[in-house]
Amino acid sequence: METSQFKSDQYVRFCPGCGDHAICAALQKAMAEIGVPPHKTVVISGIGCSSRMPHYLATYGFNTIHGRGAAIATGVKTANPDLTVWQMTGDGDCLAIGGNHFIHSLRRNVDLNICLFNNRIYGLTKGQYSPTSPKGFVSKSSPFGTVERPFIPAELVMGARGTFFARTLDVDMPGTVRCLVAAQKHKGASVVECLVNCVIFNNGTHSWIADREMRAEHSIMLEHGKRMIFGKENDKGIAIEFDAEHASLRLVVVPASDPRVLVHDATQKDPTLHRLLAMMGQMTEAGVQPDDLPVALGVIRDVEEETYDEAVNRQIADVQASARVHCFDELIGTLEQWEM
Repeated sequence: METSQFKSDQYVRFCPGCGDHAICAALQKAMAEIGVPPHKTVVISGIGCSSRMPHYLATYGFNTIHGRGAAIATGVKTANPDLTVWQMTGDGDCLAIGGNHFIHSLRRNVDLNICLFNNRIYGLTKGQYSPTSPKGFVSKSSPFGTVERPFIPAELVMGARGTFFARTLDVDMPGTVRCLVAAQKHKGASVVECLVNCVIFNNGTHSWIADREMRAEHSIMLEHGKRMIFGKENDKGIAIEFDAEHASLRLVVVPASDPRVLVHDATQKDPTLHRLLAMMGQMTEAGVQPDDLPVALGVIRDVEEETYDEAVNRQIADVQASARVHCFDELIGTLEQWEM
């Protein structure tokens, strides 16, 4: 299908330079590549800059209330499993007021494609700190620095027993399209954390990996079945070792020639390694990169499990098959009746 088929006639009202522009364009490209027609696609959102997305896609859409996108999307998918349902949400909309709906949509494994835009700030409400802002972050609502510890979205997804997690950058169009296509192909709750820049209120928040000169050294693009290699010269790899002092597993950077370099398996059921990979290079509470481990991009986890919408509709069919009454007219027929 053509990308133009998924572009609405609405003017895209993101700030000039906002990373949301890139994710919008990538989503339109991904939808065209996937090939599900617009009339079988629904885009649901809450409130926030990223939540304006339904207006810019020529699909069915619903701009709901703050934090409730997951609840509405769950209802849409359960009522009509044949629809492809996308949820557009931000780090505030999804992880603050919408946090409870978010984790339960993952726990239930509803077949949704969730795009979580993370710019570590409330943009639409003009620059308050968000659940992903680093500890000490100075904003309009934390003029002396926030004292709160931030959420790391990947950690939350893993803790909620999520079956799919990917991470991408707004400045990497091909990588973003690949992640979005993979998310739609996955049967279950797919979360794509989109690292986006808020040029007005939090400019440069991801610059240490978004900058083209630093990206190769500070990030790694994971691909299922391929060795975990990164660096400007592709001379570094990721290995795992046992930390005897802390009685735990840890990832380390080794030369690419080291036979211990891991091969990425996104489909393994045990989330231990996926969690370690997803947590690589994440900011400390003070907002400083903690070690020499790169940030993992691409599809990190992709595991098949029963979906909520399939289970609910199968249960309904099973109950109906064995029920004495199948519809309202049959119910009326079972009641005592008389004629005047």
